[in-house]
Amino acid sequence: MTLQNIQTLLHEQGYITDDTVAMSVFLSITLNKPLLIEGPAGVGKTEIAKVMARALDTDLIRLQCYEGLDASHALYEWNYQAQLLHLKAHEREEANQLEKNIFSERFLLKRPLLQAITHHKAPVLLIDEVDRSDEEFESFMLEVLSDWQITIPEIGTIKATHKPYVVVTSNRVRELSEALRRRCMYMYVGYPSFEKELEIIKTKVPQIDAELGREITAFMQELRKQKFSKIPGIAESLDWAQALAAMHLDHLDKSVVEATLGIILKDWQDIRTTSTALSELLDKVGIVSKVG
Repeated sequence: MTLQNIQTLLHEQGYITDDTVAMSVFLSITLNKPLLIEGPAGVGKTEIAKVMARALDTDLIRLQCYEGLDASHALYEWNYQAQLLHLKAHEREEANQLEKNIFSERFLLKRPLLQAITHHKAPVLLIDEVDRSDEEFESFMLEVLSDWQITIPEIGTIKATHKPYVVVTSNRVRELSEALRRRCMYMYVGYPSFEKELEIIKTKVPQIDAELGREITAFMQELRKQKFSKIPGIAESLDWAQALAAMHLDHLDKSVVEATLGIILKDWQDIRTTSTALSELLDKVGIVSKVG
């Protein structure tokens, strides 16, 4: 697969990209090396993994990280309820045979990492928001990414027949270890420029009025200059564009913006701050004349 193939496939999947993103995806696939993508929330980091899976015509397996995530939730668990029912139904069997039966793959609940290792073809494994997990889990995950095998005491060692393509995302909630960074290729995805954001909106919301699309983009670009607890990303821009397009609007005005701030801002203090300064913000993006 060539770099041109990757650029074409990304474009066909509706992902507005640049040479840096295309090159990073291409090298990650070619070298089969994990791709670590950092950047603020809502800028399309997860979407890169989804597009990669569609481009490779393979499955996406997602491990959503969170504080307290441990190996059992990432690797596997035994289906204890099914095991208990089997024990009750076959209580007359010999103990050795019974133990062998209940600790078989039939009662094994595969979590994302084990799913990726045992998949019938190389999947894209998305380890999403790894910075939300604990450092201990990060260390454990590094062992799995290094060996691509998992030992289950009751069954034995399971080795990957097809090494997954790996995408790791981080919102920089905490600093990641140097060991993880060394193992991965690195890419930073920031907020898009005006031109790129407008192109994304027009591509993802083709029914939107051209002038409305420009005004939404200009307003979002100005909004991100403010000090918020959560700065809105491109995901919020698209949600807002879809909502306003569904209302068949062709421009922004103060009343519409005030009524729909909850789509793009997710904190009441951010909304209050924006409402107070709304006239000034609209003036900065050149649509003050439409405020009524």
